[in-house]
Amino acid sequence: MKALAYRTAHPLDAFAIELIDTAEPRPRDTDLLVSVRAVGINPGEAAIRRTRGAAPGGRIILGFEFAGVVESVGARATGFAVGDRVLGTGDMSRDGAWAERLAVDHRVVARIPDGLSFTDAASLPIGGLTAWEALFRDRDGLAPGIDRVLIVGGAGGVGTMAAQLLKSRTTALVVSTASRPASREWCTATGADLVVDHTGDVPAQLRDAGIDRIDLVLSTSGTAGNVGWIAEVLRPFGHLAAVDLHGSVDLGPLIGRSVSVHTETVFSRITAGVDVAVQGGILAGLAADAVAGRLRPITTTVLDGLRVDTMRTAHELVESGRTVGKTVIRC
Repeated sequence: MKALAYRTAHPLDAFAIELIDTAEPRPRDTDLLVSVRAVGINPGEAAIRRTRGAAPGGRIILGFEFAGVVESVGARATGFAVGDRVLGTGDMSRDGAWAERLAVDHRVVARIPDGLSFTDAASLPIGGLTAWEALFRDRDGLAPGIDRVLIVGGAGGVGTMAAQLLKSRTTALVVSTASRPASREWCTATGADLVVDHTGDVPAQLRDAGIDRIDLVLSTSGTAGNVGWIAEVLRPFGHLAAVDLHGSVDLGPLIGRSVSVHTETVFSRITAGVDVAVQGGILAGLAADAVAGRLRPITTTVLDGLRVDTMRTAHELVESGRTVGKTVIRC
């Protein structure tokens, strides 16, 4: 089958993803074999491309957010049939969805309801699951005592899904950060009650708006450099959920406020083999909410064809830092 792959880590200006012929996936008993119809593009995939190369003689096929059609069902995969339209996330330890077909554990997959397109379905999994787990953990809502939430990076995929989940499932005040007119407008349109500029004095902007405390900060980008002002706006015993903590990060400013820190990566359940089916259930709920109008699919750019040129364009958009919502490639 055809797939997009690369061998060595590389920057955007030396883009080295190629269209290759590769062996068909070999599904496990718990897998579905899915014909891929659309893939969402994520900043995390661009970061992996820049920093992680394949083992000698190997290649890497990324793509952790997809929509497609079930071609076969493993002996221990339940709840699905050939021909079902599905969306899901895949698994970082296996080949991803930048290919004609994908083998994926059925527990991180959900059916696509009638009325939801492949492109819109492919915009939901990573942002939706990341936002859900960062905000709600194992609950169907916020923990008690959290009613003011600040989302850093409100115009991206995770931030956009977080704002919508908060407005559709809680009564919390939602503050998002954005620095450009287009991203500020997007944040307001997708649920933020207030938008502040993260390139300015965030604590002062909150005070000017009459907000004297934040209970939970969901930080989707720049967390290491923002710890100082995050500590200033969080109440004592508040909460920080971060999706981009890596390397050495000084959390010292948070200690005096006894802040709890929750790191989030969407692949933790499947990597650890813990409550994996929870994610399939969350995905099913997200898809149902999208069809019912409670959530707005976040596709803003659709590129046609899983090719080198469309993937390069998608990565240029992701790395520009100036997009809103989600870029999806229709296969």
